[in-house]
Amino acid sequence: MSVAASRTVLPPEERAALRRAFVVGAGWGDAKEKALPADASFRRYYRLQGGRSSALIMDAPPEREAVAPFVRVARHLAALGFSAPQILACDEQAGFLLLEDFGDRTFTRLLAEGANEESLYRLAVDLLVALHGREDADRIVLPAYDLGPLLDEAALFVDWYWPEKQGRPCPADLRTDYLAAWRAVFAALPPAPATFVHRDFHVDNLMLLKDREGLAACGLLDFQDALIGPPAYDLVSLLEDARRDIDPALVVQLYQRYCAGVGDLDHAGFAASYAALGAQRHAKVAGIFTRLLRRDGKDAYLKHIPRVLRLLDRQLGQVPELEPVQSWMAEHLPDLTTPPQVVTDR
Repeated sequence: MSVAASRTVLPPEERAALRRAFVVGAGWGDAKEKALPADASFRRYYRLQGGRSSALIMDAPPEREAVAPFVRVARHLAALGFSAPQILACDEQAGFLLLEDFGDRTFTRLLAEGANEESLYRLAVDLLVALHGREDADRIVLPAYDLGPLLDEAALFVDWYWPEKQGRPCPADLRTDYLAAWRAVFAALPPAPATFVHRDFHVDNLMLLKDREGLAACGLLDFQDALIGPPAYDLVSLLEDARRDIDPALVVQLYQRYCAGVGDLDHAGFAASYAALGAQRHAKVAGIFTRLLRRDGKDAYLKHIPRVLRLLDRQLGQVPELEPVQSWMAEHLPDLTTPPQVVTDR
């Protein structure tokens, strides 16, 4: 029976009481609860430990987040043979999930501890090759990652980053011209096959699972915002990471590994899509990281903005299809790679 949930923001103690009722109802009433570090979302995670077993609670306040997409995508990925956390208990109305615990071995943590960078990234690239090679990868009801959401995301740059950089809102005519430039970019790209797009495929959301072999050793997290769209997006998310620098020679090697693994590929078209989606993602991320500060009071991501700006500037010069956005930036933000004062002061 579902735990009753209000659609208004509950005080922390009331939310904790609802979570406790969910845990008890799921049969984990004797387990100890430990909060895990918060991420960029409104979700919180807690580890339950009882005896020799453990599980994770996803606490997603329904007025802020929905758990149904996570459940649907997790089951789809598992059906395809990939490692997504098993759903042990679910209360969609209240916004609670009890999940299989993949542990703490994120790729990010392993890399910080000195793990072999090349082997981890190869595993991630090989998983993308396998996923994009599945004809049934897109057989799930998800929205299309087409012009609408791509433009909405690109707009985050002028709606959040621009005001931080310039000290004033972006004028309406410049915003219109900016989005028109992106429309021209995407109109110039050759058609791309549609597949499952994780949308946040990077080392923070990948885990190395001790008890599994092959591609199953790569655990997948944070896939609830998946869409159906161009395959280059997840590859560029992995190799053009907003949060860490990757050896450029390794990036080239991994890009080539992906292309060789996919096989029949329009290499010029894929390169154009990779560059355009990379630039779009970097513009989006600069806006998101600024929004996290100004709207949500989270400043942990500011340190990554200089890297994001460098990646954006570099991608804008990679292919001719990006010339409209490159020209807009050159005219209106000629000092693109110089972050705003709020970043340089830190």
